[in-house]
Amino acid sequence: MRGTTMKEIVVVGAGKIGATIASMLAETGDYAVTVVDRAQAQLDALDLGHGITARQIDIGQDGALEAVLSGKFAVLSAAPFHLTTKIAEAAAKTGVHYLDLTEDVASTRRVKELAATATSAFIPQCGLAPGFISIVANDLAQRFDTLESVRMRVGALPQYPSNALNYNLTWSTDGVINEYCEPCEAIVEGELVDVPPLEEREEFSLDGITYEAFNTSGGLGTLCETYAGKVRTLNYRTIRYPGHAAIMKALLNDLGLRHRREVLKDILENALPATMQDVVVIFVTVSGRKHGRLLQESYANKIYSRGNGDAARSAIQITTASGICAVLDMLASGVLPQKGFIRQEDIALDAFLANRFGHNYAQAGAAHMAA
Repeated sequence: MRGTTMKEIVVVGAGKIGATIASMLAETGDYAVTVVDRAQAQLDALDLGHGITARQIDIGQDGALEAVLSGKFAVLSAAPFHLTTKIAEAAAKTGVHYLDLTEDVASTRRVKELAATATSAFIPQCGLAPGFISIVANDLAQRFDTLESVRMRVGALPQYPSNALNYNLTWSTDGVINEYCEPCEAIVEGELVDVPPLEEREEFSLDGITYEAFNTSGGLGTLCETYAGKVRTLNYRTIRYPGHAAIMKALLNDLGLRHRREVLKDILENALPATMQDVVVIFVTVSGRKHGRLLQESYANKIYSRGNGDAARSAIQITTASGICAVLDMLASGVLPQKGFIRQEDIALDAFLANRFGHNYAQAGAAHMAA
């Protein structure tokens, strides 16, 4: 990228992830970043200067976001999932490249519709899961002649759990609640189906630590569509420490809080402290036949928070921001198509890990295992 014309980028959302994206991009000297948010308090918390500026706007107002996007290279959505389509529509109107982090299935379907007639690239789900997890799963799947199963497990967890939920808030509360409530896509016995969230709980151990995993919505991205008719089993489950799912099911189902999401959000945000001391666990296992033999290959990785004090970045900040920054970097350097809908599985793992932002995943000491 160095030596090229500086690219002007808009980041929508000045929360923890949006602020991390802005600072990562600006630190390279290759991007001039404008962060927009409705809340002035969020913008005031940003470290402005050094390639970062702030604009207070309400993107719900007609034409407000379009005015900011005019002439820019790309817009990156780090906003709550319910704003995704509004941002994508503004990108389509202004001919600006579009990237997001959403796990919301309905929003991604709308993004794909917009991409069909867009003059720019539309790349949704550029975070951790969906996002990097799809890149890894597709890379493993390509090593087989025929596929049997693709199983993806991801979790952002506190390093030091200290409550009954064994959980701290590490990213969007709205996003967590949404993925715990919405139907989950999967391929079961070769058929594309919806399975219920928080169900099909399993336990496994990694590095001597026991985890549970259960269905959540959105983590598969577009993989079900990509691998329909090609695999017997494909599913995604969120990793937590044991005991978490049972309590969340009681809150959502027995107490009916799935129908009162704002109440649940208020409870969680006032009862569960946030933490910067977290770990992201990634575990992907693919089985299939190669040269007539039934084989399995797995990818396992743990990424920890880094830094101290004001310079600290949580693992979920690092992984999520690195994902979307790497994809933007690849788009800006011409590695990715410049027009239309781009799936995460269209991105090569080696190219992603070789990228200066993707390297945050590679440095963590991933393990590849074959059996």
